[in-house]
Parts: sequence; C-alpha cells; structure tokens
Amino acid sequence: MQHFASDNYAGICPEALAALIEANNSGHEPAYGDDSWTQGVCDRIRDLFQTDCEVFFVFNGTAANSLALASLCQSYHSVICHELAHIETDECGGPEFFSGGSKLLTAPGMDGKLTPDAIEAIVTRRADIHYPKPKVVTLTQSTEVGTVYTVEEIRAIAAIAKRRHLKVHMDGARFANAVASLNVHPSEITWRAGVDVLCFGGTKNGLPVGEAVIFFDKALAVDFAYRLKQAGQLASKMRFISAPWLGLLNNDVWLRNARHANGMAQLMAERLEGIEGVRVMFRPQGNAVFAELPPAVAQALRNKGWKFYQFIGSGGCRLMCAWDTLPETVEQFAGEVRALCAAH
Repeated sequence: MQHFASDNYAGICPEALAALIEANNSGHEPAYGDDSWTQGVCDRIRDLFQTDCEVFFVFNGTAANSLALASLCQSYHSVICHELAHIETDECGGPEFFSGGSKLLTAPGMDGKLTPDAIEAIVTRRADIHYPKPKVVTLTQSTEVGTVYTVEEIRAIAAIAKRRHLKVHMDGARFANAVASLNVHPSEITWRAGVDVLCFGGTKNGLPVGEAVIFFDKALAVDFAYRLKQAGQLASKMRFISAPWLGLLNNDVWLRNARHANGMAQLMAERLEGIEGVRVMFRPQGNAVFAELPPAVAQALRNKGWKFYQFIGSGGCRLMCAWDTLPETVEQFAGEVRALCAAH
C-alpha cells in the first residue's frame, strides 16, 4: 500500500539502484571519497550547475543543513529563516548545536516564504552587542507548505542579503521539485540568483540515502571536510552514497522523478478541491498538498490504513507524493475522502 505521509516512504528508483549495484560490482575503490565514483559525481554536479563548485556528501538533510550553516556562522551569529522552516521545526536544534549556538531568528510570511521586508525588519531590529548578529538567510526550496520561490523572489532576497552582508543558504531537500515546477535551469535559482550554498536533496527524489552540500562560493568550503569528519558524516565507503547520484543525474532522471511527484500532487489537489468539507490550503507547486479535512474523516482514513501527517504549524493534513506515487493510488484516496465526507 502506498502512503502520503512522506516521500521518504518511497523506495530507491531503478536507475539509482542500478548505479549502486554497479558500484558494488566494480571491485575495490579508495575510501573516504577518493574513489572514481565520487569524483565523477562531483564533476557531473559541476556540469549540471554550469559552475566550478565544491561538493560534499552527507547521510541526511539535517546534517547537510546544520553543517552548512555552521560553516557560515560563528556562535554569536544568527540565521534568519521562515517560522515554518525545517531547520526551525524539525531538526532538533541541529543547526544551533553544530554552530556552537548560532540563534535562529524566525519571520512569518505568506505561503511559507520569507520576504525581503521580513529580512530587513529582523536585520534592523537591533544592532547592539547584546543581540545575535544576523549572518545568514536560509530559504527552504520548495517550502514546507509545498510552494516554490520564483527566480525573482530569490534574487530579491539575495539582493537584500548582500546589501546587509548576509550569506544565502538554500535548504533544497526538495530542490528537484522546485526546479521541475519552475521549469528553469538549476543555476537560475541558485548561484546565478545569489545563493552561496545549496543542500541538494536526493533521498526524497529516489536515492537510498545521501544529500549533496554544494558551495558555489568555494571560499566558504574551507575546512568543511573536517566538519564532516568531526560530525560523523564522512562515509568510509563514500561511493555507495555518491554512485546512486549518477543514476539520478544521467538522462535527467532527477527531473523526471520530480515532475512525476509534482504531477501527482496536482492530481490530488484537483480531486480534493471539489469535495464538500475539504479545503486545499495552498496552491501546490511542488509535491505536497495541504488540505483541511473534517477530523472524523481524517480519523476514518487512518482507520482504513492510510498514513499521513497533520501539521500543527501550518494546519491541515499533509499529503506528500513521491517519484513512484501511482495515479490510481491518488484516485483511490480521493475517492475514499469523497465517500467519507458524504457520509459525515
């Protein structure tokens, strides 16, 4: 049974699995990232973004965000983020821990997005030595409510960040979904728009494990390898984290997977919007649909075996589609919602 609780529920996509098996069958390789697979994937990522950048691999998104932010901050600095940002709500204080205490300063914003005005308000709130000095702006792309920052929005945020001497970090756990939604070159919403560091998520897009931390400003990557080692994120058999990336990147499988997941979310939203008693809360642009369901209906769905989360911060039920979500699964779920709403 497929579920809508998380795109982490999905398995490994065939192309990534094939690359993993090929790496396993290729014999001995040097450890700790000196293997041919890791070097090849790093070069492939540089080609993808059309720039020379430093690339590192970690096991998960929390490590990617926490260590990347720690590389941009001192302990007395602060990081500006949206109040619903994953680093604020779901990373167990990881960014603060690995940075030695850098404070997260949150701001509200429609559709889960930061705005230049919100950033300016935080930066100018205080300038005395008793206040943690703002140092970084972090954007979640796509956002925690399934929306997507446009090229223009990112450029505007980066402009105010540069003017205020802030670095720009992007939490791209679902970066592929954002690129697919906007139909732009990945460079257009990263370094060309002013992003300094990207945490490029692969796990939610069909990989078994592993995220890429990409420093477009290579000077910021100095000693980052030591951070990885100290944090227990330096994989000895690195090729088994990096090799599946080739399966995603070759032939743009990463975009195909993202487009499919986004399409399933669009289908889900279309099917739910016509049901009395149901409200789709945000226009889905990525692979997430947030919908208000009558409590009795939500419970009845869970009783039938469906798994999905209800988020307190944004409200409503989150229905997350994945690279392997089937249209018939969406139709079945929406059909059961319709039937239950009619019965209640």
